[in-house]
Amino acid sequence: MTSAFQAPKGVPDYLPPESAQFVAVRDGLLTAARRAGYGDIELPIFEDTALFARGVGESTDVVSKEMYTFADRGDRSVTLRPEGTAGVIRAVIQHRLDRGALPVKLCYSGPFFRYERPQAGRYRQLQQVGVEAIGVDDPALDAEVIAIADAGFRSLGLDGFRLELTSLGDDTCRPAYRELLQAFLFKLDLDEETRRRAEINPLRVLDDKRPHVREMTADAPLMLDHLSDSAKAHFEVVQAHLDGLGVPYVINPRMVRGLDYYTKTTFEFVHDGLGAQSGIGGGGRYDGLMRQLGGQDVSGIGFGLGVDRTLLALQAEGKSVTGVGGVEVFGVPLGDAAKLELAKLAARLRARGVRVDLAYGDRGLKGAMKAADRSGAKYAVVAGDRDIEAGTIGLKDLATGEQVDVAADSVVAEVLSRLAG
Repeated sequence: MTSAFQAPKGVPDYLPPESAQFVAVRDGLLTAARRAGYGDIELPIFEDTALFARGVGESTDVVSKEMYTFADRGDRSVTLRPEGTAGVIRAVIQHRLDRGALPVKLCYSGPFFRYERPQAGRYRQLQQVGVEAIGVDDPALDAEVIAIADAGFRSLGLDGFRLELTSLGDDTCRPAYRELLQAFLFKLDLDEETRRRAEINPLRVLDDKRPHVREMTADAPLMLDHLSDSAKAHFEVVQAHLDGLGVPYVINPRMVRGLDYYTKTTFEFVHDGLGAQSGIGGGGRYDGLMRQLGGQDVSGIGFGLGVDRTLLALQAEGKSVTGVGGVEVFGVPLGDAAKLELAKLAARLRARGVRVDLAYGDRGLKGAMKAADRSGAKYAVVAGDRDIEAGTIGLKDLATGEQVDVAADSVVAEVLSRLAG
């Protein structure tokens, strides 16, 4: 006999009641964006493979090692989305959103896919909330995007994180810095793959986590020390706005994000309670990405925040978020007529926003009341066929055990009044 099916390796299931926490984290992070005027966009789960190869960068681990890529039935190469920005930019170009009012401000959430070695906080199906603000190169907008992420985390009660910030320069200073960094790297005893990475995008080598590479690159020249006057001024305004908004940060001159498109402002939220997978979110500005994907040459800035990792960070701090709870009222019918009447009562209460469940399966009073207790409801509505004939329904306070008979046509008002109290 074959064993039962299991979820694919590295893909978490979220089940009630814990799933309420997951939803509360996701919705809390999205709410912070919506409050700042970001509209929702729903993206395809898969796109043309070339979109990610060109948009995310050939030299990144994401493109070279981690994408779920396959040929569809029309023999077209498609890829499950590994991140959100490239898809948003494609949609903005395709639907000409960049021809209207700027910046285009969008937010989204959902699963993204990377073939990584699964471990705590690192999944092959990861859940993210993202925002993108496209079409305006204004350092004040950079600060707004960062502040939205900070506000989202804090709205959940999370406070043991730090915001790391840097600038990766722009077209006026990156080419000269690239040559300087390559000159430094090519003098080192690099293995063939790392040398090839240094040729394509030398910044990637600074992001190498292997101790011997970190040691070799400890004295590498840093972008922050070689910013042009315009890039430096941009970064200073970002910091001034974050200071004005009361968003704390630390400068990390060695920060390199895992995607090639970042320029100027780049940031990461780090939580030390998560061990090796300490990043809970991050992002940056991406000048040139729109042009690279066939659109206008306008700038953008955005972030991706990990819902899974934020949940783990809350657990590391011993905190939980209040999600939409379980049921508030549980119906206990004893007999066929009672079952129909309580089903109708449940529908009326649900229409008024009350969360209601019913005992199904014709279980006896004892079993049904046990189910009511397990449901976490505050009240049970109890009725047998005789009660229905008499026009009354029992309303039981499950905390105190006190039960009163209420006229059937008054039950909705009575329940609403008690829940409001």
